[in-house]
Amino acid sequence: MPVRVLYVEDNAMNRQVVRDMLDVAGASMTEAIDAEAGLKAVQEQEFDIVLMDVRMPGMDGLTAVKEMRKMPAPICNLPVIVVTADTSADLRERCEAVKADDVIMKPVALQELLSSMGRVLAQGKGADIVLD
Repeated sequence: MPVRVLYVEDNAMNRQVVRDMLDVAGASMTEAIDAEAGLKAVQEQEFDIVLMDVRMPGMDGLTAVKEMRKMPAPICNLPVIVVTADTSADLRERCEAVKADDVIMKPVALQELLSSMGRVLAQGKGADIVLD
């Protein structure tokens, strides 16, 4: 079974780039165009991991992660990787504060994305999920 990824990102081009990368890895990706849609998606579908942009119209990604962590299991335990162009000095601290599992920078590089996903998935799920 492929890894089920939710990518919450307002920019269609960024979503397409990551979709192409995940296709190479054999993962399946669902898109959400903003944080509210992402929160709805995690309540309606099962995912193995969430990729979350930070800066989006309306609710920002870190607030969305914080809201996910308040939801009942298994949603509150979903691994989340923040995918951002935010270069703030305190970015990692803010991500840790909302219990994000990792942070990668845009533009997303295939090896960095797959390495981060592999690490995060291995921490939470063991060897039952493998990226090709």
